[in-house]
Amino acid sequence: MELVPGFVALLQGLSMTMTKPTFESFTTIACGWVLASRRTITRMILAAGESAEKHFSSYHRLFSQASWSLDGLGLAVFDLIEPWIDGETLLALDDTLARKRGRRIFGVGMHHDPLISSRGYAVLNWGHSWVVLGVIVELPFRKGHSFCLPILFRLYLNKQKAQQHRRVYRTRPELAVAMLQRLCGRHETRRFHVVADSAYGGQSVLNHLPTNCNLTSRLLLDARLYEAPRERKPGQRGRPRRRGEQLRSPREMLAERCQRVEFDLYGRTERARLADCQARVYAVPERPLRVVAVAPLSGGRPQQAFYSTHADALAEEVILWYARRWSVEATFHDSKQQLGFEQPQGWSRKAVERTAPVAMLLYSLIVLWFAKAGHRQYQPLECPWYVSKTEPSFADMLATLRRLSVRQKINELGLTGPGSRKIKMLLENTFAIAV
Repeated sequence: MELVPGFVALLQGLSMTMTKPTFESFTTIACGWVLASRRTITRMILAAGESAEKHFSSYHRLFSQASWSLDGLGLAVFDLIEPWIDGETLLALDDTLARKRGRRIFGVGMHHDPLISSRGYAVLNWGHSWVVLGVIVELPFRKGHSFCLPILFRLYLNKQKAQQHRRVYRTRPELAVAMLQRLCGRHETRRFHVVADSAYGGQSVLNHLPTNCNLTSRLLLDARLYEAPRERKPGQRGRPRRRGEQLRSPREMLAERCQRVEFDLYGRTERARLADCQARVYAVPERPLRVVAVAPLSGGRPQQAFYSTHADALAEEVILWYARRWSVEATFHDSKQQLGFEQPQGWSRKAVERTAPVAMLLYSLIVLWFAKAGHRQYQPLECPWYVSKTEPSFADMLATLRRLSVRQKINELGLTGPGSRKIKMLLENTFAIAV
């Protein structure tokens, strides 16, 4: 079975990254990935039906042996996203855990599991740790909502696994910088702005940002802040100072009088006390930052501090930029729950490094297809017990793509005569229940 022509046309934008036979296999797997209930290669072949004309080993070799680049595929997806971007490109950077079973799988190890950990008790789990870079966009069919569309991926190996597989150990921030340099180096004339949590806000990222990229992240409340160094006087001896006078820390800024503001964050209005200044951190004294300290007056959140390399930005803008980072967490959730990011069973190096990220690339493609054409065919379910839902979720987008693809196949059967409409509706509903 084939997907709707609009989605197939979107896939054609990726064809230049592969040979023709490889792209044919990829298109079949993409069809099976959307339609299958479980995302293993064999289940995808079964879900693709008669469109899977090759030997089943060809589809296994697509990920384990075929010659194509995951970065090239991700950059091609960015080219499809680019027409929807207005002005500076906002990026999200984070990592997520894909739980696995088995000791022989390439790259598996014990990693922090945020879902079952608490603030006072950290839990480790067996699996893959993926560092993901995505593009944050606002699409016309859902004004005021941010979507994070993943494009680049890196598999993190802990020190033990890096030594075992004879690879150079690289930290997550180092992998993040490599992805930023890959994207920003390819689009040197475009301005980028990445938002990330504190794990990617330290000097290992801040010191190595591409020249056309800004960063907004978290800051410690007791961070040491400094003014710019004073200009040297003519004939002054000694080494030039790198830092000026020390400023108040974010915690000390909140201890004094602050302005009270209201934000529209996460679908609700938040009140907070806010203080900001332009400063430089100890580790990177050459770069001016806009530092913002926030003490929420509602919502039960603790005091927090943020910074942005947009040194001239308003404090409210820094808070709103960081709030849009949450869209990457929604992407991780939907990719795992709806597209089976954790389900592929490959164990060799290439299969591991290339199979799971395709789930998130398909997430980006499905959202783009829905924004371009799918939203016109969207039919919300009539649920009188669920009156608060007014906008389509990603599950609705995926269900719409499946429904239209199945309807296309049913119409090809040429059913006519009395009762044919009811038969078509029955087949559609049966398929929807089956998956």
